[in-house]
Amino acid sequence: MERLPNLVKYLLVFGVVIFITFLFPDNVQFKYEFDKGQLWRYEDLRAPFDFAIRKPAEEIEQERKKLEANFSPFYEIDPNVAREKKRLLGEVFPQKLEAVRQEGQFTDVLARPDNYLEFGRKFLDNLFQKGILELAPQDQNKGEGFVINVVRGNTTQPQTVENLLNVEKAKALLSDSLPYSRLAEPEFLYPILESLIAPNLIYNDTLSRRILEEEQSQIATFRGRVSKGELIVLKGGTITDDIYQKLVSFRQQYEEEVSVENSKWGVLAGYFILSSLIIGVFLLYVKLFAQPVFSRFNKLIFILLWLAVYSYLVYAVEQVSLLSVYMIPFCIVPIIIKTFYNDRLALFTHIIVVLLASFMTSLGFEFTFLQILAGMVVVLSSINTRDWSRFFYSIFSIFLAYGLGYLGLSLIQEGNLQAIDLNVFAWLFLSTFLTLLAYPLIPLMERFFGFTSAITLVELSDLNRPLLRELSRKAPGTMQHSLQVANLSEEAARKIGADSLLVKVAALYHDVGKTLQPAFFIENQPGKNPHEGLSELESAKILMNHVPEGVKMAKKARLPNLLIDFIRSHHGTTRVEYFYRNFVNEHPEAEVDESEFRYPGPRPRTKEETILMMADSIEAASKSLKNPTEADISDLVDKIVAGKITQGQFENSRMTFRELEDCKIVFKQLLKSVYHVRIEYPEEKESAQ
Repeated sequence: MERLPNLVKYLLVFGVVIFITFLFPDNVQFKYEFDKGQLWRYEDLRAPFDFAIRKPAEEIEQERKKLEANFSPFYEIDPNVAREKKRLLGEVFPQKLEAVRQEGQFTDVLARPDNYLEFGRKFLDNLFQKGILELAPQDQNKGEGFVINVVRGNTTQPQTVENLLNVEKAKALLSDSLPYSRLAEPEFLYPILESLIAPNLIYNDTLSRRILEEEQSQIATFRGRVSKGELIVLKGGTITDDIYQKLVSFRQQYEEEVSVENSKWGVLAGYFILSSLIIGVFLLYVKLFAQPVFSRFNKLIFILLWLAVYSYLVYAVEQVSLLSVYMIPFCIVPIIIKTFYNDRLALFTHIIVVLLASFMTSLGFEFTFLQILAGMVVVLSSINTRDWSRFFYSIFSIFLAYGLGYLGLSLIQEGNLQAIDLNVFAWLFLSTFLTLLAYPLIPLMERFFGFTSAITLVELSDLNRPLLRELSRKAPGTMQHSLQVANLSEEAARKIGADSLLVKVAALYHDVGKTLQPAFFIENQPGKNPHEGLSELESAKILMNHVPEGVKMAKKARLPNLLIDFIRSHHGTTRVEYFYRNFVNEHPEAEVDESEFRYPGPRPRTKEETILMMADSIEAASKSLKNPTEADISDLVDKIVAGKITQGQFENSRMTFRELEDCKIVFKQLLKSVYHVRIEYPEEKESAQ
């Protein structure tokens, strides 16, 4: 995206401030910070109004669990079971009777079948009326003394499990009852009745849960009361468990009452001021120290996007009681911004994101401390998305910082390891794991905002890429020149802390425009010079044309704009000196238009573009050296760099003189190794004489 007026940028920032402001809670904030075991840093605190002391959530939860453990569940007699079993008795009995009639057995049963059938019906009635219990899985290990509520119709009666029948007890009762039945052949009924014994006293889940919830809802949530004017805590006093609970109760009552009395618009106005202040300071930093980000609309949107997205994530997570803000991967912000920009902007953006989030969460200063600490670890660690091993080591470092930081804070607050909330470690681990999303987000952001990441640069450095393969085939001399320039540029960039990968890849592509007319460039001329027969102006235009043609080819191949800038600037606005001087010598009286012999530019602006310009000229000029000495190489490098400075090619560059000298040292050292220059020692000179 092109540059847009500052008014549009400020309106964008204002929109982000408004969006974030309405994400903040509209209730007033408690004006005291406190925690267990700490000293009260403020003046003596007296209750400004009456309020009840709330029980700690842990205590209420313990009471709920205790009530649940001692709760007597409800089991209800199902009348359908008795009806179904008696119906089956009516079907099975005649079948069995017919079977024994054919076999000639059980003569008494055959003589008086009604008596046997009636006994079976009464026995089942009596059995199912008592109830045959089937315990629910959660109640099976609670012992014989466990009490349940037996529901019979509209009546409920508590009974212990040992006083109730189960299937085994019912079968034992059948065995004991038949001998006293006054039936001559009771053994006929045993297998029939045994098969019909089944539980009919069944767990009623709906009723049990409803009664349990009703009893739990009656648990008292308060214990005691603080009257208006009563002292809560003294200045410098230790915040004990009791005082802490009073302060928590006071804070909750304060936020409820004051929120009702005061307008929410006043609260939002306060948040608007704070958001404006935080984002305003951030914008000022971007404008002063990251001007390229401020000047480009897409880059400014990219930076502001993180503030809005993470503010919304915190807001959304805070709405779900089961989640924790600790799970949000805040470290993605510095990782991605560090990938596209620099460490300072990454850390500053991360701090701004954390500050905004800290107003939305109830986690307190511990949250802010841990997130800023993790962000510092990201900036200091050598996170490299091109190297999975280093990337995972960095992720591990982030989790280590989180874990040790929380451990230290917990020990300060609790004094022992037993009281540490291990759930927080789980949330922090999840946050660290989600930080791995930075890897797929980088190429996504790259394509959406038009950036160039290290991952893309590595892909473009492959010599089998179409442009480089064509350059190697049509202009092999230029390809060799580009490889040497890439080597020189990479080492110089590494020396001064510039982006060595970027300048290396740029060097590979900077002369792709020579592919169209390779024979007109000296490194590709095997014999006859095609410039013979052309005028100096025509030759100069052919040479200079490789820059705009290279730009066209790069755009067609969809190279990143960042690399295309190198193609434009690697000659700056220098003259095609050889043909210019020839033209002047041949036309001494003519007025020369220098612009016809100058490259269109622009001049180098970044350190990397400056390095490429120097390396390109030095490598090309070094080809003219025959068996050079160390002094020859040093003079060549100094002369070329001085010429660029004299021509004003470095006027827009961000490179310092110190960095310029460091680059010259690197160029000299590499050229000496290329030409195998040996240092002449004094004793060698003496022996030669």
